Amino acid sequence: MKFSVIRAFLLLSPLSAFAGNNVVNLSHYDLMRVDFEAMKREGAVAVIHEATYPRFDRDTYYGMRQNAATRAGLLWGAYHFGDATDPIRQAEHFLAAVGSSWRGPAMQPSGVLLVLDFEKNGHYPGGTMRVDQAARFVERIKQRTGKYPGVYGSENRLRAVMNARGVSPADKAVLGNCWLWIANYHYQPTATSPWNNWRMWQYTGDGKCDLRPRSTYPISVANIRKAERNIFRGSDAALQAFWQEHAWNPTE
Repeated sequence: MKFSVIRAFLLLSPLSAFAGNNVVNLSHYDLMRVDFEAMKREGAVAVIHEATYPRFDRDTYYGMRQNAATRAGLLWGAYHFGDATDPIRQAEHFLAAVGSSWRGPAMQPSGVLLVLDFEKNGHYPGGTMRVDQAARFVERIKQRTGKYPGVYGSENRLRAVMNARGVSPADKAVLGNCWLWIANYHYQPTATSPWNNWRMWQYTGDGKCDLRPRSTYPISVANIRKAERNIFRGSDAALQAFWQEHAWNPTE
């Protein structure tokens, strides 16, 4: 009983200490016509959408949803699902896709927040991106944009691959320059080396979420019944400032 009480406190503490469920991520697997106006009314502040995935494909929903989301007043971000092919070419493809869809500062003054989706690749061609390849990818993004992207992954897998035998301290240090977006549908994530802490936490996806109460950790938003929702470590104002600091404006 004592353990349960402590665990319940840890599960409930993030929202009171950090913020609300204010970031939603989407991809071409979400087939509905997304109601971004309703999403904003329900408290969403930002959307991060898949832009590119293996091998060198572009998400066909990306540009249309970018326009609709920014018209609704939502911040916009883009992610690339990495594979084991040439990481420099992947970075260039990602930036080309994001840049060609952007319509300038009138769309969103802060620009586009960039993310590397560093997951196990079990459903696309190209194999799974290694740590050294991820390091080369983010270095290229930094060279081209002046900004390190975020790195997304599940807590258990990130801990396993970052601490695997043969991973160089130099590559870990490079990835440590990126901000961390971590996924855990069971409990609040903890610090994962080389990051001191996470900036964004995906607590639900495809309807999977063990956290309660459901009013605090909803799994839907607007007209998306099984959404991918995220908690940002900070207030809505801090999220706006974070976007301003870390986003890339392709028109500059």
